[in-house]
Amino acid sequence: MKKKVVPLIPKSPAEFNATGSATVYHADAMTCYAKWPRPTVIVADGPYGLGKFPGEPNTADNLGEWYAPHVAEWARLALPETTLWFWCSEVGWAEVHSVLKMHGWRYKAAHIWDKGVGHVAGNCNGDTIHGFPVVTEICVQYVRDTQLATEDGEPLSMKQWLRHEWQRSGLPLYKTNEACGVVNAATRKYFTQCHLWYFPPADKMVALAEYATKHGQPTDRPYFSLDGETPLTERQWERMRAKWNHAHGVTNVWNEPAVRGTERVKSTGLKALHMNQKPLRLIDRTVAASSDPGDVVWEPFGGLCSAAVHSLRSGRHCYASEVIPDFYAAAVRRLTEESEIDNTRRAETNRA
Repeated sequence: MKKKVVPLIPKSPAEFNATGSATVYHADAMTCYAKWPRPTVIVADGPYGLGKFPGEPNTADNLGEWYAPHVAEWARLALPETTLWFWCSEVGWAEVHSVLKMHGWRYKAAHIWDKGVGHVAGNCNGDTIHGFPVVTEICVQYVRDTQLATEDGEPLSMKQWLRHEWQRSGLPLYKTNEACGVVNAATRKYFTQCHLWYFPPADKMVALAEYATKHGQPTDRPYFSLDGETPLTERQWERMRAKWNHAHGVTNVWNEPAVRGTERVKSTGLKALHMNQKPLRLIDRTVAASSDPGDVVWEPFGGLCSAAVHSLRSGRHCYASEVIPDFYAAAVRRLTEESEIDNTRRAETNRA
């Protein structure tokens, strides 16, 4: 009979705030989501199904079931511009993907963290593993599969809704090109219903709305209005898809050694406290690519709270939780040290 894994929940949740930019709770994330501001980024680095931490399942077989309530809350509180970075093993992710998809998370890309052969050098018995040594983890990028409602309340995909709104105006489809001031990009990209569909720029969307209002059938419901009452603005439309700050030269294969040296958080002696600490460089890369300073970052399975450290450094606001007392205490110490460094840096800047 398979042993049931009981989530580890602290008896008395505590809360730590670092200079107003990072708040960490000693609590189960399920008790925190409702009181956190809605996120632009979610960094989910939870169970892999390896049984390495208290409360973690020993296999990936039922990992989808374990994550399901968390995924549902992420979906409920996410924004159209929210990006989810889901860290896991390859087989663990395979078990959870269908749950993410069911709750409206659209797969964008899988990123491979290659730790290099140094990760297993001198510590691998080929006869025992009977296969190639694994030196990778996976970080999968998801965005929201946003749906918009018609005047009758019917939910449509974004490209279906765009076509529906234009048809509601009674104008022929080719007039979308004239409205946007293009030769054929509107009909070929913005209003096609095939895989070539392209998210329209904000200025083109406002132009389409104004053109439909001027030349289309009279209506009490503004064309392309997101709430059915107020005219569309560029700022509103810009926030209807996940943010992306592109960095040239970066691919989906990340060659980065496992954390070591001064960045590695250790317990007594030389032993690493957390077996799966992520390099700050990779956390920096993902969060910076999908958010801006001032945005909200969630880290529901905080561990050592690397996303919170990045937020302190970059001017974002992180909300994290961790149930294991040793990890929570280490994260608090880490953020306290980071806050002191940040305060010293600010003081030196003010004196300069």
